[in-house]
Amino acid sequence: MSAERRDELAANLAAVEQRIDAACEAAGRDRGQVHLVVVTKYFPRSDLDLLVELGMRDLGENREQEAAAKLADGGTPVGVRAHFIGQLQSNKAGAVTRWADVVQSVDRPKLVGALARGAEAAGREVTALVQVNLDPQADGGRGGADPADVPALADAIASSSLRLGGLMAVAPLGADPDRAFARLAELSEALRADHPEATWVSAGMSGDLESAVRHGATHLRVGTAILGERPSHR
Repeated sequence: MSAERRDELAANLAAVEQRIDAACEAAGRDRGQVHLVVVTKYFPRSDLDLLVELGMRDLGENREQEAAAKLADGGTPVGVRAHFIGQLQSNKAGAVTRWADVVQSVDRPKLVGALARGAEAAGREVTALVQVNLDPQADGGRGGADPADVPALADAIASSSLRLGGLMAVAPLGADPDRAFARLAELSEALRADHPEATWVSAGMSGDLESAVRHGATHLRVGTAILGERPSHR
């Protein structure tokens, strides 16, 4: 582990934390309400270990095969909550539940059943978020359920062995993130009317985290601003 890389990550983390602090202050929110999830996809396990050393406790991965190589079979550092935040095939759900504490990208009923079976087989409690597509007509493949399908999908999670956490979304490419995250806040409020425990709102990345905080995000998924540009992922 390079001391230079540790210093780089520490400086980037500090800069992101300052941005979150400022966004919370501007929005009149308690900083303790907002959790930073560092997205480590395409970066080596050594970076993950440095982040843990620097105090990070929520780490996210997007690709099942890569994540399994880093985290499965007891490889997750003690005290770390591991998030899966990528698109997930049902036949990979069981593998993901071996290491993921949170699956943020549940977008269809079939996936609920597969994750529940995997969590039960692994003897683990897994929190699931409904991923919402905030622009089903124009969105270019960012994934997620149609907003109209959110209530039924949330009901399916809540009635399974999974824990319903709340909602996740990505702002549509080229769209105003404020408008997108305002819509997500409305959907979250409606969901909590039926499921008061579903308080998570996962929104915001390196480029739009301030907007996400402004509209009530509880979890921010930040990669590039902390780890730098992604290395080749061929």
